[in-house]
Amino acid sequence: MWELLLVMLERLGIIVTVAFLVTRFRFVRNIIEEKNVSSIQRLHFILMFGLFGIIGTYTGLTINAEEGVYTRWTLSLTDDEAIANARVIGIVVAGLLGGWKVGIGAGLIAGIHRYTLGGFSALACAISTVLAGLIAGYFYKKYRNHRMVSWKNALLIGMLAEAVQMLIILLIAKPFSAAWALVSSIGVPMIIANGIGTAIFILIIRNVINEEERMGKLQAERSFKLANQTLKYMRKGLNESSAKAACHILFKEINVAAVSITNHQTVLAYVGEENGNEKQEIKTKATKEVLKTGEWKLADARDMEGLNVREPHHSAIIAPLIQNEKPVGTLKLYFKSEKERTPTTIELAKGLAELLSQQLQLAYADDQLKLAKQAEINALEAQVNPHFLFNALNTIVSLIRTDPNKARKLLISLSKFFRQNLTGIHAKEATIKEELNHVKAYLQIEQARFSDRLEVYYEVSDSLMYVTVPPMTLQPLVENAMKHGLKDKVGHCTLVIRVYQHEHFVCIDVEDSGVGISEQRQKELFTQPVQSEVGTGIGLYNMKRRLEMMYGSHFEIKVKSEVEQGATFTLCINQERDESND
Repeated sequence: MWELLLVMLERLGIIVTVAFLVTRFRFVRNIIEEKNVSSIQRLHFILMFGLFGIIGTYTGLTINAEEGVYTRWTLSLTDDEAIANARVIGIVVAGLLGGWKVGIGAGLIAGIHRYTLGGFSALACAISTVLAGLIAGYFYKKYRNHRMVSWKNALLIGMLAEAVQMLIILLIAKPFSAAWALVSSIGVPMIIANGIGTAIFILIIRNVINEEERMGKLQAERSFKLANQTLKYMRKGLNESSAKAACHILFKEINVAAVSITNHQTVLAYVGEENGNEKQEIKTKATKEVLKTGEWKLADARDMEGLNVREPHHSAIIAPLIQNEKPVGTLKLYFKSEKERTPTTIELAKGLAELLSQQLQLAYADDQLKLAKQAEINALEAQVNPHFLFNALNTIVSLIRTDPNKARKLLISLSKFFRQNLTGIHAKEATIKEELNHVKAYLQIEQARFSDRLEVYYEVSDSLMYVTVPPMTLQPLVENAMKHGLKDKVGHCTLVIRVYQHEHFVCIDVEDSGVGISEQRQKELFTQPVQSEVGTGIGLYNMKRRLEMMYGSHFEIKVKSEVEQGATFTLCINQERDESND
């Protein structure tokens, strides 16, 4: 008995080999992970483990139940012979990995084959082989949420399946004396050996998969690290500076002879053990082909003719850098020998190229957003005061007859006003002094319409005169006070403009003694263009839109007013804001 056990354990080397080969098949991994498994792949799985069951039969030992002797590698049996085998291992593993359908399918293949070999236990062995697949399928369902059964449980399930086979032999095989003699001789060795074999099979699969997952995790962490390191450079676009920084990072982290990045015409950066052809035109045929097709390529020494290095490289991986679905450059990893160019390195190169391409796409999107943002700002600034021109010209026309000198002064003020408008469209910032001059030109025109009813007061510290704010920020507030606060005011009118420091904020107050603003109208201000009998209210709305696009949340604007009690508009801008939000 124990001699038989040792012989069967020796044959577990075959199991180790098969288990390793099984892990090389992608469809086996898919079945284990229960994803994207086609019927054809499931059939292949059944056939493979059914074949493994047949191999387990042929590698068994032929036993003469009456005489107790055994021989090896028998292809057929006489009526008084049986086989001490490892058939059940493949069937149990099939059921544990693929479920009862796969287990029964593999069991039928191996069981029918065993039946054709003959022997007094042929029928019992065929039936028990199918039952082994069914038993394993039951435990597959039980341990399904654990992804894969543990090797300890596999040991017990393998032993259970083999014990069931011994029981069926006793129940079905005839004569009973021969069945009893057979089970007494091979029962314990087969139960132990096949249990151990099943456990080893599962353990190998688990270890290989876990190792691949560990490597995948390390690769993902490595890629994530490289993504973080290169992001701040590649977000600036594909240029010599960003390419050189990215190449230095990649060369430091990857075991390659050199790293190079090109655009469509020239080599932007080359970092390696030898000085390369940096800043030269692209000469290699392989690089030109990748730029043309947008497909990655493995290049050998012949494909890299023209590369200006002292020690020629054995090969290279050239992957395209894609922006807007078009190749705009390449990433090249160079190797000194073929053993350095592993499948893992090839996948890493392709992944890095995709990563850099995504970063370039983000850079392009940022540029487009900035252009659109600036275009909208310019458009908003350009439409702040178009209706003011008509009112000003009407006032000047009326003064030409009655007071030509005053009309001339107003024309000068109007000229200054629109000159500042044009300057503001192209400027990013203006000083408080420039804003006040702009407003004074505007108010000189407006005061002509108010005669002597309007008084304007300025409360501005000299220390704040050169603090910068967005251009044409103050004028919409003053215009709003004039149009909607003071225009309908009867009698004397006052307008106060204050600029002061409050903690980290520069604040601007525009206070008028006008008719005030209703509570409902205050809720509508700054959220949408407000319908009004005088103007559109688009000035305040546009001003806030500009501030939001330029400063994000680093500003505050509010209004305080009661009907017939005047209004005060307050704008505060944080002077310690993050410049990245500008």
